[in-house]
Amino acid sequence: MKVIITIQHPAHVHFYRHVITSLSEDGHDVHVFARDKDIALDLLDYYDIEHTVLAGKADSLTGLARVQATYEARLLHEAMRIRPDVMTAIGGVAVSHVAPLVGARSVVWIDNEGAQSHKLTTPLAHVICTPRKFRDDFGANHVRYDGYHELAYLHPKRFTPNPDRLREHGVNPEEPFFLVRFRQWSALHDVGQNGFSHDAKCDLVSFLADHGEVYVTSESPLPAEFAEYELPVPPHLVHDLLAFADLYVGDSATMATEAAVLGTPAVRAQSFAGADDMTNFLELAEYGLLYSTADDRDAVTKAKSLVRDADRETFEQRRERLIEDKIDVAGYATELLVQSGRGQRSSWFGQAVHNKG
Repeated sequence: MKVIITIQHPAHVHFYRHVITSLSEDGHDVHVFARDKDIALDLLDYYDIEHTVLAGKADSLTGLARVQATYEARLLHEAMRIRPDVMTAIGGVAVSHVAPLVGARSVVWIDNEGAQSHKLTTPLAHVICTPRKFRDDFGANHVRYDGYHELAYLHPKRFTPNPDRLREHGVNPEEPFFLVRFRQWSALHDVGQNGFSHDAKCDLVSFLADHGEVYVTSESPLPAEFAEYELPVPPHLVHDLLAFADLYVGDSATMATEAAVLGTPAVRAQSFAGADDMTNFLELAEYGLLYSTADDRDAVTKAKSLVRDADRETFEQRRERLIEDKIDVAGYATELLVQSGRGQRSSWFGQAVHNKG
């Protein structure tokens, strides 16, 4: 079976890397195409995943549209050459458009309700995969599973944090430290959204620095006042850092979810947080693993209270309950791609998938 996988974000590398390994070991012909976004290419290189870059970075909404058009045209050219059986992506705008033109089936993974880009994807996608509690209904081709994208690489079957890897880079996992993430807000689904103001960032980092080491990761270059807090580890070790952190705070949806599924106390500030928030975040809040708010000042206040009062053992127990309820998403994704590539209509269609059978 020939498979095309597309990567447009660092988290996509993590989501697919175990899937790529499993498919390749089973004898399938896997082709990976990428867009230059943040550290995505660095991660592909680190994990020794052979790939072809189809488009560069975008620095404006107009530039994003141009990059997307370039990406899609080049993907079509490559797909016509390869003639894949199945094409897959997170978000999946390009894949859903290209796959029908080359006789392939498309499998797209979505976890963010309300994104306008879904209107460009879901009408053409052959299989649309979402977490079980996803609010929207995409019809007969919609499959639901008990998990999150982040459990494709942070499920205990896939990841065990290693404190020695941190020590090699000067981080003492036994001493208090905090991880902060600031986004660039330049993706197609980010239009009209925002996270932390500059004043809130300064207040947050200043407070955390009084209580331990602070490490700041950012999509855009760090401002001069935060330079001393630059991430001490290479990108592929950020999950080890996150797992041992005493607190995560940021405006990144992906890293907030990563922190939560690792059992690290997490605070997320994004303008669309609230009662109508994405269901992943509402569910993680129900587990007591994530605090989300649209108010950056409220986020800073919550972060301060967690620094003072959070009990890590309590968060570990909450994480264990979460893992009991969820599946190994990488294994599920691999099996679904194989079935889709063979033209089989999975018995999973229209159902939730439960890890307890």
